[in-house]
Amino acid sequence: MKILNLVVFLGVVGLCVTQAFAQESLYGQSRAKHYANSLAPYVVSPQEIVDRMLELADLKPGEKLYDLGSGDGRILITAVVRFKAKAVGVEISDDLVASTNDRIRRLGLDNDARVIHGNFLDADLSAADVVTLYLATDANELLRPNLEKYLRNGARVVSHEYAVAGWKPKLVDKDPEKHGHTIFLYQMPPKKK
Repeated sequence: MKILNLVVFLGVVGLCVTQAFAQESLYGQSRAKHYANSLAPYVVSPQEIVDRMLELADLKPGEKLYDLGSGDGRILITAVVRFKAKAVGVEISDDLVASTNDRIRRLGLDNDARVIHGNFLDADLSAADVVTLYLATDANELLRPNLEKYLRNGARVVSHEYAVAGWKPKLVDKDPEKHGHTIFLYQMPPKKK
């Protein structure tokens, strides 16, 4: 009887594991399909990293911040509430644009922050004093010509985790004991004539 119970138990465990892998596989395919036209999956930056990114950028009251791939809008909201800046997010997900703009409205910040639905590679960044990124290295590389085209002398770019290839950072903040993340700060040089 004990052997039969063990066989049944192992059979049930095996079935559960098989179903879990099948669901994970379907979820992975669904996720891959969802992000097929996107350069960056939605991954949330921890609030302490958001705070640190904006501190490193030396974001000042009245400056304009652009967050490319703005997700849930936490960078935008922090920029407005804590730093008294103006903030614009560019986000490709319809759902995230709607929910973030709704959250901004509910917080009474709609005069200072908004999310634009679109591809960040097409965004006009000429009004930006600070641009924040949490994109993979290849997405940063694709975005780099747009940053160089639009950003003026002194504008800052802050990237969470991933460097902008070909640029020399002004500062790299890596503190594994404090926050375990890497933040790259860049400052735009004068345009070449």
